[in-house]
Amino acid sequence: MTTKTIGLVGTGVIGSGWAVRVLARGYDVVAWDPAVGAEDRLRQAIERAWPSAVRFGLFPGADPARLQWADSPEEVAASAEWVQESAPEDEGLKRSLLRRLDNAARPATVIASSSSGLLPTRLAEGCRHSERILIGHPFHPVYLLPLVEVVAGKATSPEAVAAAVEHYDDLVMHPLVVTNEIEGYLSDRLQEALWREVLHLVNDGVATTAELDDAVVYGPGLRWAAMGTNLTFHLAGGDGGMRHMLSQFGPALKLPWTHMEAPELTEELIEALASGCEAQAAGRSIAELERLRDDCLLSVMRALRPSGVGAGRLMAEREARILAAGVTTEQWAPSREPPAPLALYSAVVEPDWVDYNDHMTEAAFLTAFGWASDSLFRYLGIDEDYREGGHSFYTVETHINYLGEATLGEPLRVTTQVLGSDAKRLHIFHSMYRGDGEELLCTTEQMLLHVDTGAGRSAPMLPGPAAAAAAVAAAHAELPLPLQVGRRMEIPTPASPPRPSARPAGATPPKNP
Repeated sequence: MTTKTIGLVGTGVIGSGWAVRVLARGYDVVAWDPAVGAEDRLRQAIERAWPSAVRFGLFPGADPARLQWADSPEEVAASAEWVQESAPEDEGLKRSLLRRLDNAARPATVIASSSSGLLPTRLAEGCRHSERILIGHPFHPVYLLPLVEVVAGKATSPEAVAAAVEHYDDLVMHPLVVTNEIEGYLSDRLQEALWREVLHLVNDGVATTAELDDAVVYGPGLRWAAMGTNLTFHLAGGDGGMRHMLSQFGPALKLPWTHMEAPELTEELIEALASGCEAQAAGRSIAELERLRDDCLLSVMRALRPSGVGAGRLMAEREARILAAGVTTEQWAPSREPPAPLALYSAVVEPDWVDYNDHMTEAAFLTAFGWASDSLFRYLGIDEDYREGGHSFYTVETHINYLGEATLGEPLRVTTQVLGSDAKRLHIFHSMYRGDGEELLCTTEQMLLHVDTGAGRSAPMLPGPAAAAAAVAAAHAELPLPLQVGRRMEIPTPASPPRPSARPAGATPPKNP
């Protein structure tokens, strides 16, 4: 497990979002902000957002306690391997601050500004090492949204840009390199075009803020989450794609539908916007609305996960990286005797795993065992590349026994015993315990069938995983057979004695299922 120290200068809404994202990655944060009470506000912001970070997925070592407060920006720059500046959007203030950071940072440290529109060339003026100054523009809330625009100035080196892409990818974000330096970059220019039209429609009395938000939330907003504007319009053209779409709807662009210049922000317009949003809030606090927003974003991203597009692709990648980072046993190799049993997966009970009693649901137990099976697959050499090659395991039978309750936030650990394997099948048994103790909470016995996903039928495992599965089964052959193996449900009637057990007492584990 690697560790890094990330420096944050400026800890408002954006800076605190960076703090949560970095801490959730399992890294150290050193932060500074000149405002009175800034440290307390930062820690409170992290505390509010941490439940969302837990639901998003924490890397090993993730802990809000890994935040340190510095006495100056120079202290931040000197102690960090990456510096993210998130001061207010004031060019003079940012230039002064970046010069101080540049003077104190080690030569290899890249310094990124979270500016939402200022030119990096101007921000870097006066810096001795302007080649390491660039823009890393995130989107609120930073700890959930993956987009970060990387904008280089005229003096920024290609090496600094490459380091930025690597850094933000390591935080499991989508670094979008903006090819041409331009005010406002890309996303904010698109957002502002929509925002200017909102101002006009409200100013002209055409619509309320609620109506305009509904026009996005219930329509194009859902499409934008997966495809954006261009691909959405490409599909709107039917078989002819974008060309047909433009030939059909292009003439409408000449109609005076929109105003591209913002109206004057009069007191009347400001009041209309503010009162409209307050009416939409319906008495809910900012904290309540933040939690609602986070819940919705997580739901959308998880809903997109199976499709493998947009933020759903990164959600799946994040889960895979968390699993890989949390593996404490190296992947099987012929030179290493497999542990008996395997201990490959641990977790804490997440908020969406519990019911109204804060007890872990039946479905959540299966979810956790699913991740334990995924960890076993990775140990055997079955990963994303293996599945992309057209091979995978399908579950064909599951027996689960609930022995105890687990509550929100409780630590769980799972051990795995391979009961047997052959060319196409894997017979496994998971045991779930509470924390580091020996209290058994749940068990599951599963039969898995190896398939050729392209052909849609069973097929032998490839040589590497087949050898690994056989080696683990052999190493586990002498383990005691769990009591739950082979059990079945029945209620004996007075007229008929109980059926004999599926497994005679004292039977040894099967060599093959």
